[in-house]
Amino acid sequence: MRRLLHLAALLLLLPAGTAAGRAETLIAAMSSHQIQITSNYTGSQLTVFGQVERDGRSVSRGDPYDLVVTVRGPRRMLLVRQKERLGPIWINAIQRRFPENPVFLLVASSRPIAEMMSPETARRDRIGLVNAERTSQSWYDDSASTTLFRESLVRIMQGKGLYAYEERGVTFLSGALFSAPIDVPATAPTGSYTVDVVLYAGGVPLARQQTNFEVIKTGTEQRLASGAYDWPWLYGLVTVLLALFFGWGASVVFRRD
Repeated sequence: MRRLLHLAALLLLLPAGTAAGRAETLIAAMSSHQIQITSNYTGSQLTVFGQVERDGRSVSRGDPYDLVVTVRGPRRMLLVRQKERLGPIWINAIQRRFPENPVFLLVASSRPIAEMMSPETARRDRIGLVNAERTSQSWYDDSASTTLFRESLVRIMQGKGLYAYEERGVTFLSGALFSAPIDVPATAPTGSYTVDVVLYAGGVPLARQQTNFEVIKTGTEQRLASGAYDWPWLYGLVTVLLALFFGWGASVVFRRD
């Protein structure tokens, strides 16, 4: 009886051990963890790079590896309004709020997402511009109106250059090494940015890694912003004095004798 119980225990542990032996490990890093904004800042580019580590004892997969990189910027309340025509004018009608939504969103993949996984998997795993901020409840109870407003939000932010999708933005340098450039425009807000890297094969997620970077102001701009925030009364007084000085100077220069 003990031998049978021991054999049953081994059979139960065998699949778990086999699965653990086949698990991939994803290693990702950033070329820089900080972007500094100065007076002549026109945008910047960072690179996400890394490799896929696989247990040498595991059997190679039949499906190729796929990677999806999602970059999310600082979160704000975003508002989308639907306009309706009332006679000769257009007015704001229905509106929808998206609280705690990223102002910057970039999705890059090694090939088109539609070729990597089904639409249901993309919604479930929050892959893609429209799916990135879906909640767990909205996977199945999204109304047509909510979907329309979410798609409109993505379209508006794409027009501002703050949302983007690169369907071949991730490049495999070899069977395991990869890199993905991240273009951060000059209009991107300051704050902390998170970078999620997800490894797929055959539409199944295998591993996930997260890193981050930040966008900060430096130089005179940062000192002025910090001064206005820390000493608002002094900043206001200096501003008034400068306005009076330049106004007086202009009157002296352009006065008519």
